Amino acid sequence: MDPLNNSTAEIIDGGSNILGVEKCQLYLLFHDETVLSDGFRGFLYFMALAYCFIGLSAITSRFFQSMENVVKHTRTVEEIDPCTNTKTVRHEKVWNYTIADITLLAFGTSFPQISLATIDAIRNLGSLYAGGLGPGTLVGSAAFDLFPIHAVCVVVPKAGELKKISDVGVWLVELFWSFWAYIWLYIILEVWTPNIITLLEALLTVLQFGLLLIHAYAQDKRWPYLSLPIGRTERPEEWVPVETAPYKDRDKYSEIPEDDHESGRIVDIFSVHSDHVYQNLSGSDSGEPSGQSHEDIHVKDNLISIWKQQFVDAFVLEGQESRKLNNTYLRAAKVLWELLLAPWRILFAFVPPCQIAHGWISFISSLIFISGIAYVVTKLTDIISCVTGINAYVIAFTALAAGTSWPDLVASKIAAERQTTADSAIANITCSNSVNIYVGIGVPWLINTMYNYFAYNEPLRIENAGGLSFSLLVFFATSIGCIGGLVFRRLTLGAELGGPKIWAWITCAYFMFLWLIFVVLSSLRVSGFI
Repeated sequence: MDPLNNSTAEIIDGGSNILGVEKCQLYLLFHDETVLSDGFRGFLYFMALAYCFIGLSAITSRFFQSMENVVKHTRTVEEIDPCTNTKTVRHEKVWNYTIADITLLAFGTSFPQISLATIDAIRNLGSLYAGGLGPGTLVGSAAFDLFPIHAVCVVVPKAGELKKISDVGVWLVELFWSFWAYIWLYIILEVWTPNIITLLEALLTVLQFGLLLIHAYAQDKRWPYLSLPIGRTERPEEWVPVETAPYKDRDKYSEIPEDDHESGRIVDIFSVHSDHVYQNLSGSDSGEPSGQSHEDIHVKDNLISIWKQQFVDAFVLEGQESRKLNNTYLRAAKVLWELLLAPWRILFAFVPPCQIAHGWISFISSLIFISGIAYVVTKLTDIISCVTGINAYVIAFTALAAGTSWPDLVASKIAAERQTTADSAIANITCSNSVNIYVGIGVPWLINTMYNYFAYNEPLRIENAGGLSFSLLVFFATSIGCIGGLVFRRLTLGAELGGPKIWAWITCAYFMFLWLIFVVLSSLRVSGFI
């Protein structure tokens, strides 16, 4: 029997009465799971889903390391001073500040949702109907990004510390494309071709991500006719945050120098936002940045040893830190947490060191692992919906959206804590929402519509278009309230994040209230109460 299909057991009573008893035959590992009660199975699968989210949290640490090495890559630029005929060698960053925010940071932190939606689309190849798991997760993730993550970012700065957006023009461009993404999605669902997605609509959805990149880059460079005439406040030479690594192997694999005043487990994960330029005025042809230590070169020459050390560290628990805790229960909780993380750490030790190829191999490997976890999450969601009777769409925009948005939360929280401005914390939120639609929904729909076009010459039908459209309307209305709150803080306090603790917590509660409105109304609509 196919474990992916439900079967109906027919119980014959006295040869005349046939009672259909539905029994969910979906299972995760063993068919014997189906003999357990539905309530106990639902509990086990929810625990497994939470454990997958812990895995996403663990791979996020490695992903940030690789992303940092990608964006800190520099190129050598040689210039000749026409007056003194002196050659100047400088090393400037390959990645543009704004483009890196939209592509590497926003795309990377949104990849759990994107991979889940893509897997859901591939599973539905051959069907004229699109799966609802991917779109539901992405719309729910957008709401989680906008409301709870903003709520966290508002309160994490120190009491009284104000952090505002330095480049309002770029933020407005990103905000416009974020809002337009959901307006566009509603248009193609309800106005242009109701309940149907054509190949042209899917293609236009994906292409708009390119328009977002061009427009944001034009605003960052202040191109005439394509940019808003809004100035940018001066950025410090170094305004790069640092992150305390949640895992003990963090400092051993990063190429970034450690902070001598901290515990030695701090790395820079947002170096793309540094305007620092290395200069060599001696006329030397050396291609190495000034300040590069011999230790860095030595580390690069011992990549195999570093990779081996990753496995050694994965098997070692952080016992010393546990012994530093005075409370016995806290020590026990710390050890338990380390035991829960151990399987993930061992698995992710297979990710190559981020020093290889400027971090690209590690970056791609991290995304592959994220895709694998996302695949397991889709299977668990199917089973949970089957054994509990909860609509899969409700699970998607609540539990899945919150769990897969963890990298977004981590990235924005760190940026809000460590950076002197609010640009990256807020830009990551708005850009992630745009990526969710243009890439996260656009690419899966493009896959399905292309397949249906060439195989059946039929468009793609949306099974729960009404519920999705209703969620979009609720999200759009509540998002206006969220942005209005940020604008009000800018006009009254002079900054979007931080400020007096009482006002920060009031703002936090307000954003969480907006999120509850979205979740409750969307759930009621899917359940048929609205």
